[in-house]
Amino acid sequence: MTDSEKILPAEETPVNVHSLTKEEIIARLRSIVEEKDVNAHKEVTALKQALFALRQREINEEMNAFVDAGNNPADFSATPDEVENEGKELIAAFRALRTEFLEAEEARLKENLAKKQVIVGEMKQIVEDADNVNQHFTRFQELQKEFREIKGVTPSAEADIWKEFQQVSEQFYDTLKINKELRDLDFKKNLEAKKRLISEAIALQAEETVTEASRKLQQLHAEWREIGPVVKELRDSIWEEFKEASSVIHRKHQEFFDRRKEEEKKNEEAKAALCEEVENIDRSALTSFSSWEEATSKIKEIQAKWRTIGFASRKVNNEIFARFRKACDEFFDAKAAFINEVKSSLQGNYEKKLVLCEKAEALASTEDSREAVNEALRLQAEWKSIGTVPRKVSDEIWERFSKACREVFDRRRKESNARHNEENANLQAKRDVIAALKEIPTDIDRRDGLRQVKELQNKWAEIGHVPFKSKDKVYADYREVCDRLYGAFNAGREQERRKNFDAQLDNMKGDNRKLRSERDRLMRVLEAKQQELKTYNNNLGFFNIKSAQGNSMVKEMERKMSRIEADIKDLRAKIALIAAEEK
Repeated sequence: MTDSEKILPAEETPVNVHSLTKEEIIARLRSIVEEKDVNAHKEVTALKQALFALRQREINEEMNAFVDAGNNPADFSATPDEVENEGKELIAAFRALRTEFLEAEEARLKENLAKKQVIVGEMKQIVEDADNVNQHFTRFQELQKEFREIKGVTPSAEADIWKEFQQVSEQFYDTLKINKELRDLDFKKNLEAKKRLISEAIALQAEETVTEASRKLQQLHAEWREIGPVVKELRDSIWEEFKEASSVIHRKHQEFFDRRKEEEKKNEEAKAALCEEVENIDRSALTSFSSWEEATSKIKEIQAKWRTIGFASRKVNNEIFARFRKACDEFFDAKAAFINEVKSSLQGNYEKKLVLCEKAEALASTEDSREAVNEALRLQAEWKSIGTVPRKVSDEIWERFSKACREVFDRRRKESNARHNEENANLQAKRDVIAALKEIPTDIDRRDGLRQVKELQNKWAEIGHVPFKSKDKVYADYREVCDRLYGAFNAGREQERRKNFDAQLDNMKGDNRKLRSERDRLMRVLEAKQQELKTYNNNLGFFNIKSAQGNSMVKEMERKMSRIEADIKDLRAKIALIAAEEK
């Protein structure tokens, strides 16, 4: 590497440096330090950013796992990373190398500038001694050679010292009275050297890498400045030719930077859009773990997309990255705060459910199993109204609560099974009563028949509950056979009563006083029956016929009302007969 090459800027860092692994980054950093490549500072900066970005993602992932496991984010401490430590050491070593190099380079450039100033000063002395200029020709050329051999000076003074050198050289040759052939030979040699540089400048137009072509062109211009003058009539034309060849490279270089600038602008706009996308996430709408995790996945997708976008312009790249990192940090800080708040809520829910577990377990000592079941159902409803608990104790507390409830339900189920067996036995007993009622003949003595019916009805009344689903059916069968028997026996009684009334009516014929007295008695009985019927009608409105018990009572009342209506009809018929006799 020449002195002029040392002070040239390093090539642009490839965008794909972020695709490297940590180990590849460390390997590259180690190579740069071992080779003492002090001009790789831009690459080292990019490698450092890539390494720290990878490490930050690892820390974020480790923290997310730590928080997802139910831990407090404030207790999180990242696991030390030896690779990261080695990277920091290599970066520090490179900085020391570069600092040492820059200090030495600055001293060297200052020293070279001082040497060139001394040489130019001596050259000026020779030019000022115009009478003896020919005698100093050899020394003047030695000084020119010494000047050109000194490579690199302080950049801010380079143009001035070169201008002084060029001016004093031109003054020397313009005023030099030497052999024309010697001067022409020197001009010819310089012309050939400059034509060679023109050819090399033209050849650079085929260079694929624009930045490399620009760097080589700078070297050619440095050589051009070191070559002496040509004949005066060719100075402008040869310079124009070299400048024209250089302009092609300059134009390509400018177009390259214009394209890169446009690309950086697009990258800036794309990254700004990603910043806005993160900033516009409505964190107030994230009220559950699932919604936060969904938003977190979106953030990670945005971060992954960010890494695929190249650099923005140097003046805004750090600024927009800081904006993006701030938006992401605020999101994850809000997520951590939500998790802490939810954890507090989960603990409160856990304590409430512990109380429910204790209440459910206490139901085992409740004597009334029905009451215990109702209370267990109420506790289950209250359990559902309480939110979730910490995941690590969720299964445990639910198993405790459900076990206590199962014990209550199992006890009730066992009692219900025993009751069902008893009810089935009662059902069979009532069916036996119905079968016995059906066996009673309707043509036997009424009193004997009614006695048998009453005995079986008393037996029916002594039998306990039957299954609910069979209750109405068996009772309907029972009432049907009872109504049939009472209807048959009462029909004979009504016939007897009618015969007796007809006989009484025959005895009262012609005796209006007795007829009127009997009619009045029957009217009082009629009024009592009508009032009784009205009372039953009013009472019907107070029963809930939707319930099984209410429906059964309504049917019983309807049967009684039907008998009363039949009695009213019979009384009216008797009153009508008496009224006919009174006429």
